[in-house]
Amino acid sequence: MHVISRPVRAGGEASEIFAPNLLAGQVALVTGGGTGLGRATALELARCGAAVAIAGRRVDVLKETIADAGELGGSLDAYVGDIRERDEARRLVGEVLERHGRLDVLVNNAGGQFFSPAELISANGWRAVWRLNVGGMLNMSEAAFELALEGAGGGAIVNVTLSPHHGMPGMAHSGSARATVEALTREHAERWADAGVTVTAIAVGVFETDALGKYPANVRAGMSRTVPLQRLGAAEEHAWLVALLSSPLGAALSGATITLDGARDNWWGAWPPPGLADESGEVPVEERK
Repeated sequence: MHVISRPVRAGGEASEIFAPNLLAGQVALVTGGGTGLGRATALELARCGAAVAIAGRRVDVLKETIADAGELGGSLDAYVGDIRERDEARRLVGEVLERHGRLDVLVNNAGGQFFSPAELISANGWRAVWRLNVGGMLNMSEAAFELALEGAGGGAIVNVTLSPHHGMPGMAHSGSARATVEALTREHAERWADAGVTVTAIAVGVFETDALGKYPANVRAGMSRTVPLQRLGAAEEHAWLVALLSSPLGAALSGATITLDGARDNWWGAWPPPGLADESGEVPVEERK
């Protein structure tokens, strides 16, 4: 179901780092585009000149994102649908094609999980997380390829996932699903290369989004201390990477999973490591003659 559209003037609010015409003439579809990283991504792609469609299950958040779009460099419209259902995914892609006549970029951003010790996750819990994070990504990717990209000479698919490389304590179902998304990214990149379709993935760390608002300030601060960069990611940083992968440069990175987490993937635990910092809390610097 098409919800609402907002035409936005070319030459409006510009991207901080990209030319406003980077994605001019392109049409992008962002799942889970009403909140968090998906919302930031949709707005950045519009700033880069793309016509952007956002999809989600909640009409209210989709309308809010459209209303807040402001003066960007492209256009923004929203669609309601459930990507967990194959027919729904194909309907979403079909509606975007009907409205815009093409689809060039798919951002598989929708995802989710819940905290639970692995031994307490029920079979239904496993299925729910996999159905969204793996099944939804597959449904949208296959629909986009078969209905829009295969016969159009190419396009880009960007899969947004979480880094599972150190395991995900408390979220084993999500860690295994995210690892599967990385494997499927490589598989699709190889399978669809002859059609000119680029497939990449972004393994994100912890970002400062509204979703963290439910946690106390001291918990959020603790999250920052596990990141060597000593801060959480900013949503616009993620959006910039999606825009880059949606650009012509993305083809050179097809099949890759790019980790965006302030070096957290290289370290697990408090930073600096115990015993490495001096009394001031800083890591000492070796004196050189």
